[in-house]
Amino acid sequence: MNNIDKTIEFLERCFDQSEYFKQEPDSKKYRLEHTYRVANIGMEIAVKEKLNIEALVVGCLLHDISYIETFQAKEDWMNHGRKAAEIAKPFVDTLDFDEKTKDEILYGIAIHVDDLADFSGEKNAFTQSIGDADNIDRFDAFRFYEMLKYNQLELLSYKEQVKFIEEQIEKCNKLLQHNFATPTATALFHGRIQSNLEFLCRLQNQLNQSKSILDWEEKI
Repeated sequence: MNNIDKTIEFLERCFDQSEYFKQEPDSKKYRLEHTYRVANIGMEIAVKEKLNIEALVVGCLLHDISYIETFQAKEDWMNHGRKAAEIAKPFVDTLDFDEKTKDEILYGIAIHVDDLADFSGEKNAFTQSIGDADNIDRFDAFRFYEMLKYNQLELLSYKEQVKFIEEQIEKCNKLLQHNFATPTATALFHGRIQSNLEFLCRLQNQLNQSKSILDWEEKI
């Protein structure tokens, strides 16, 4: 069994045995699907940037394994990258990688939330790509849909909808100025932001048209 298959088996076993996920099956489903999406993004980055594909996929698969535990406070969420590295280390030590690669996997997992680790390591294209893959998924189509659903866009008043869309467009334009550790990750991120921005602009235009008939005399 290769390192990726071993990691998938370990990940799913940890999720199945998690007391938290037994009580929160929807959270388990969401976190597992997110993890696999991040792993696929990590694979694409690794292939195009000629990084260690197997190692980067393993790092992406393990980046959120700390979610098997219950987060009691915001601090727990902020620390979940470092906690994930701690949980993953005994397993990573059993994999068929050299010590430098194992260290980079764990360091990349540790820093993926806030760019900080509680042990020494090097920030490079590989270690930063775990966090980059995670952030790219945060702005993909499904997560964008979830954001709109969470904010209950359909229940807002017309004025609230207009304001909300304007704010989201402004955020997207700012995000387009952000660059990641590799050209591939930057292009993937910008592509997703641009797609979301195009949708928001179409939605904004539709909202504007829903009231434009009130000014029909000016159009004749």
